[in-house]
Parts: sequence; structure tokens; C-alpha cells
Amino acid sequence: MLRTIAAHDAAMAARPEMNSIEVGAAPSSTAPLAFPFTVAAWNLERCLFAPESAAHLAATKAPVVLLSEMDNGMARTGQRHPTAEVAAILGMQYAYGIEFIEMGLGSDTERAFCEDDFNARGFHGNALMASVPLGRPFMLRLWGERLWFTDGEQPRLGERFAIGAVIETESGPFVAVSTHLESATTAAYRERQVRELIDALDEAFPGLPVLIGGDLNTGNHAGGDFEAEGLFAMSAARGFTRHGGPLEVMTTRPSLITRWPERAMKLDWFLARGLKIGETRIIPSLDETGRPHSDHDLITCVVEGFE
Repeated sequence: MLRTIAAHDAAMAARPEMNSIEVGAAPSSTAPLAFPFTVAAWNLERCLFAPESAAHLAATKAPVVLLSEMDNGMARTGQRHPTAEVAAILGMQYAYGIEFIEMGLGSDTERAFCEDDFNARGFHGNALMASVPLGRPFMLRLWGERLWFTDGEQPRLGERFAIGAVIETESGPFVAVSTHLESATTAAYRERQVRELIDALDEAFPGLPVLIGGDLNTGNHAGGDFEAEGLFAMSAARGFTRHGGPLEVMTTRPSLITRWPERAMKLDWFLARGLKIGETRIIPSLDETGRPHSDHDLITCVVEGFE
């Protein structure tokens, strides 16, 4: 296969699952959420340990959960569908979309987890789940330069995206969005991704409060300086406030896959508009034995009400 943008887009257009959303499981409640409530966002780095990760999330008592880097049918995670497993344990409805179809088994460290020499589906994506119904679920593709299609070590078909839904509260609806911005690029690239995401949300959900959360990869290719990212000033000009816990506390750590990261970084954030946000916490992604669930820590915020 030619590694060109045209070849990539033709291959992607031929895979209908790349342009659809999987909605599964049933919410544990049909009542609107009452303020205050907690929202959790977590890059689960493939999700090697679904039951344990679900228990870690359950401890936050968050009725809304935003997840990224979730496998589905990958050899490195036992060909399982961890999003569906986590949602079932938490009693939540989920919406799952495919960020990439992986054309290989992953990195060298990931291959060590593989018992098969093939991927049953090869899906890798993002998810939104909630204990209440997900209204009008949507996926917004953040088109770029197809950077991973030409990668020699981890070739992938696809582009970054955001997945979201309308969630009802006792005071009215808001839009919850789980996203994962590009790592292998510049701050200007990520700023454009967020600008286009906000434009699309404003067009689809005019006037509704919005909470965007996830791994924004801030500072990943800016010397580790998250403040060098233009997406913060741009989103602030569009009415968004940022929430990422104490600024001096980073959100990455060594994991079973990413064993020797060059530096700790602050990559994970919430961006809120029309919502009053209270305490934001960074929760270590370690189990009781000290084993990491992921190379990202879990972040939570308390949504206190509408502004």
C-alpha cells in the first residue's frame, strides 16, 4: 500500500467502523444528574487491566468518565474490549469510537504482552461513559497530516478525534467530550485541533455548556513546557477555563509499557465553558501493590453547576 494521504483516506473510507460510534451497555439510572458531581478523565494506555482500572474509577464516584487509548481486539490486551468491560463493571452506558486501526502489534514493550501474533480487530480509540443516558452521541474527527500512517514502528490507519454526548442534569443539559490530541507534532497543530473542535461544537450545540477532557498532549513537543501551548489562550478567548489540578504536579509516570519516559509531563486537562468547576484532583494511577495502570494519572473535577 502506498503511504500517501490519498491512499490513507481511501482505505479509511472503505472501513465503515472508522466513521461510526459503538454505543453499548445500559446506564444504571435514568434520572438527571444532580449538582455537584464528579467527572473523571483518564488516558488508560491500552487498558491492560480493565477490572482493576474500573475499581480505580469507581473510587472517584464519578458518574461521567472520559477515556482515551482504549484497545478493542488487540493482541496486547488479549483481544478484549476493555471499554465494554469497564462500563459493565461501573454500571454505565458507553460510546466508543476508533482513533486508529493498528496495522501491527505495537511497540517492542507491547509485543511482550501478546499471546497471539495477530490482532482480531486492531482498534484503538476513545470513549465516553456515564451512569445516565448518553443523548445525541457524536464523533468529531480532528483531521491532520495522517502522521501515523507512515510510521515505521507503529503504522496506523486513522486520525485523532473527539467523542461526546449530551448529558442531562437537574438544571438542564451539557455536552461532555472526551478527546486525545496529537502527540507527534507541534503546539500550533494541537491549537488548530482544539479550535476546529470548538467550532464544530458551537455549530452542533449552540448555547449549551461544554466540558472537554482528556490527554491534550500539552508540551509533548515543546520542551515539556505546557504553557507554550497556544490552545489555552485560544480556548480562553472562546470562553473556556482550564482545570488540571496543581500546576506543579505532572500527570505522567513510568508504566509497564512506557518504562523509561524521558521526563514527566502535564498532559491531561479539562476545558470548561458555561460550567462552574470546583476542585480538580490528580490521582496516582497505581494499584495497592504500586503497579501502574497507565503512564497517565487519573484526573477528576467537580462540576458544581451552571454559570
